[in-house]
Amino acid sequence: MDNLITCIQDALFTSHSSEFSLFLGIILLSYLLEDLAIVTAASLAAQEMVTPTIGLLAAFIGIASGDLGLYFLGRLSTRFRLIRYKTLTNTHLRYLRKKLQSNPMLNLFIIRFIPGLRTIGFTLSGIFNINVFVFFAAVMGATATWTAIVFPTVYFLGSSRWVQASEHQWIMIPVMTLVLLAANRFAKKKISKGLT
Repeated sequence: MDNLITCIQDALFTSHSSEFSLFLGIILLSYLLEDLAIVTAASLAAQEMVTPTIGLLAAFIGIASGDLGLYFLGRLSTRFRLIRYKTLTNTHLRYLRKKLQSNPMLNLFIIRFIPGLRTIGFTLSGIFNINVFVFFAAVMGATATWTAIVFPTVYFLGSSRWVQASEHQWIMIPVMTLVLLAANRFAKKKISKGLT
């Protein structure tokens, strides 16, 4: 997986890449690591390899389409009898179904910001047959919020003179990705303590 991510990033940062290929590359990168895709898109925009609008739009489309893909994967999986049986009889899954169905908009919004819960939460939303329009609205709102916080922060930091003048400006991508991962882990621990 590390090699695939490195290949995508290398392809994104070649000087002869078209804006359209960078747009597609950011979308593909978001399927692997969403935060890295946002940071990469903002860094490309700061280096004027794509416009900020194109970078932001690519990150948003990639994240949102990936989330919808998980939802529809969950819907598709209900065609298997064993999965239907497990979702109806498993105590933990019944509890999760009740929680998701009681206030799907708020719960899906919160799930978006907790690492490790997105994949399972969005797939379970499909399995539990959460209304697709409610799911879409919650995910779009949360994705827009997260992208609107991270992208401009990285973009303005990358556009600053001292970063632009540095020959090591590429280091901003791994550093900002690590900062986001650390912030996500911290938020997950705080939320987990609040739930217990």
